[in-house]
Amino acid sequence: MEIFPTQYSLLSTEGLNSYLSAKYGLVNTTCRLLIHNVSDTYLLETKDDDSKYIFKVYRNAHRSYDEINGEIELLTILKDKDAKVSIPLKDLDGRYIQLFNVGEGVKRGVMFSFAQGKIANPLTEEHIKIIGHEIAVIHNITANLALSYERKSYDVDTLLTYPVNVLKTAFKDLPEEYEYLKEVSERVAVKIRQFDLSQFSYGYCHYDFLPKNFHFTEDNQITFFDFDFAGKGLLANDIASFYVFFFIEVFATKRYTQEEADRLFAVFIKVYREVRPFSDDELKSIPYLGFAFWIFYLGFQYENFEDWSNMFFGPNFLRERIRLLKQWDEWYIHE
Repeated sequence: MEIFPTQYSLLSTEGLNSYLSAKYGLVNTTCRLLIHNVSDTYLLETKDDDSKYIFKVYRNAHRSYDEINGEIELLTILKDKDAKVSIPLKDLDGRYIQLFNVGEGVKRGVMFSFAQGKIANPLTEEHIKIIGHEIAVIHNITANLALSYERKSYDVDTLLTYPVNVLKTAFKDLPEEYEYLKEVSERVAVKIRQFDLSQFSYGYCHYDFLPKNFHFTEDNQITFFDFDFAGKGLLANDIASFYVFFFIEVFATKRYTQEEADRLFAVFIKVYREVRPFSDDELKSIPYLGFAFWIFYLGFQYENFEDWSNMFFGPNFLRERIRLLKQWDEWYIHE
């Protein structure tokens, strides 16, 4: 019987365990799937010494061969300059990328060092100081960096204009909500363009600096991971992505008041500025770049609906997201 076409296959943990053990010279290992969405993330563990590794398998539709090489190159540079990041690991043959012939074609995977520790919940003031310091260290390395492999560019068009156009079909039964989304996005785009962006720091951003993407050990050693969305843009975009954390703590978890969130964010900025300059205009741009962060990821969720977001992406989710955006608008950018 002819093999039916597939678009997002899942590699078996049993098969991967055998394959990766041989490729990386590991013995007595176990393998289990951690995450099945943007990419597939597996945890490989050795029973003898409790060593852990992360193996990530990329979707063909999400990341090209060159983009994966760009992520590897970026992380290697960061590690060589002592940034605290999870790093890609070579196999016994000196290769970073593993190839798998599956139904939809050739899928690619990369082994990464395990980020020791765990997600800090809640983040303490000391955690926030460490994050501010280490993100600034990363930016000192990625500012004006030129990679050999192309990565996505983050600008007004890719963060706002394009996703709003993509989302039009998603909001076909919610016309009023879409008109609001379009209007406020255009307003935010105008505000961003009014800054003298030529005076902003530019380089490679992580663009997802939320607590899910860094671990702290018990003695507060931090490791950043998941640079899958790394791309070229204003480094203030990274600060905006971390500011989203403070908004969530006020809006959703109610862990902070807005006053406490503002105080802790000021602590973060103070520590960041001790390592790297961050202008007053860059700081003023954060509410607008933060709004763009929400729009970009909403567009990404819809564009990749068939592969991983269909469990939650529907009218109720969109109404709730509009409610969130209206709150952000009211609190931070409405004039």
